[in-house]
Amino acid sequence: MKNVLNNWDNWKRMLGQAVEYAQELGIPNNQISSMAQQLGDILAEKVPPGNPEQHAVKELWEVADNDERKVLANLMTKLVSR
Repeated sequence: MKNVLNNWDNWKRMLGQAVEYAQELGIPNNQISSMAQQLGDILAEKVPPGNPEQHAVKELWEVADNDERKVLANLMTKLVSR
């Protein structure tokens, strides 16, 4: 698990697999984005960034208001779904 947290590409791949699994279960994209926002809240509060990219995302999350966090969650979902 440590390798996933310390490597940006592995982290994106893991999140992408989670999004793909949710889609396969038939979870609507707006609900996936909502879950991504909840996960972002948890990660920002409880998990120290494992690499510079995660650190940048955490800093953006911390200064964002609720609407901006929704945008960040949507963008992260899109990023890992490519």
